Amino acid sequence: MSPFLLTRTLPEDATDAALRADVLQGLTHSPKTLPPKWFYDAHGSELFEKITELPEYYPTRAEREILIARAGEIATATGARTLVELGSGSSEKTRSLLKALADVHTYVPVDVSESALTQAGHALMEEHPGLDVHALIADFTGGLAMPGTPGPRLVAFLGGTIGNLLPAERAAFLASVRALLSPGDALLLGTDLVKDESVLVAAYDDAAGVTAAFNKNVLTVVNRELGADFDPDAFDHVALWDTQHEWIEMRLRSRTAQTVKIPALDLAVHFADGEELRTEISAKFREEGVRGELAAAGFALTHWWTDEEGRFALSLSRAG
Repeated sequence: MSPFLLTRTLPEDATDAALRADVLQGLTHSPKTLPPKWFYDAHGSELFEKITELPEYYPTRAEREILIARAGEIATATGARTLVELGSGSSEKTRSLLKALADVHTYVPVDVSESALTQAGHALMEEHPGLDVHALIADFTGGLAMPGTPGPRLVAFLGGTIGNLLPAERAAFLASVRALLSPGDALLLGTDLVKDESVLVAAYDDAAGVTAAFNKNVLTVVNRELGADFDPDAFDHVALWDTQHEWIEMRLRSRTAQTVKIPALDLAVHFADGEELRTEISAKFREEGVRGELAAAGFALTHWWTDEEGRFALSLSRAG
């Protein structure tokens, strides 16, 4: 095997087709919605990196704290020879794991961005001579086919990204991950935890307005890719805590009655004054809930770690 392989499982036009489908479905639905994955063009990714450095946004720091403190325990508990990372991006979060996983032979980053996979893969091979990298251009929510790699395998899904999925979507996703694994393989899952509402809302509505710009960037993406005429300044950023569902919702609230045209879809979308477009949910979790969702998918939770302030958790579970 070459030290670096890149496999495309998404068709070249898959991103454009998915955006068209999501915009058509989401903006003709009531209430209106758009999936959060469309935040992340190049500019959106830059904005999110700035968000992770904001004083209000604790999840990235809290998860990094746990990874650094517990990487050795994770390595000992799993004995992983293959590390698979879903939504790997720059692979920054996995560096602590790769240093600790003395027996790791192969790293499988999974992302929709070919450039991010290539850049991160080559950088990691320089840092870890002898490491094989088999990158997959794929949408991990759409089902995966794993390359043949040595076991045991550890799948990492970090950043609290699972919270962006609705409960039924989470159940389907976890079941699909379990289907990829053999008994004894493991899943390392990052989950943000339920906490005081003021802390949660501040993390998604920072004083500097970076998250507001990030939220509105989805409109810029639709404008550029589908020829729409959204005016981002005609919408206000909204972040609120849904007590019943225990998740944060990010929304864009129309400042006036307006009609937005999307020529690529031959679509005109009317917004009433004050009408809201939901762009993200970010569910927060409790240990018992995570344990139950994992069990329903065929995983047994074996380790639960939090940062010192108990804001964020990494759980390690084994495929049964």
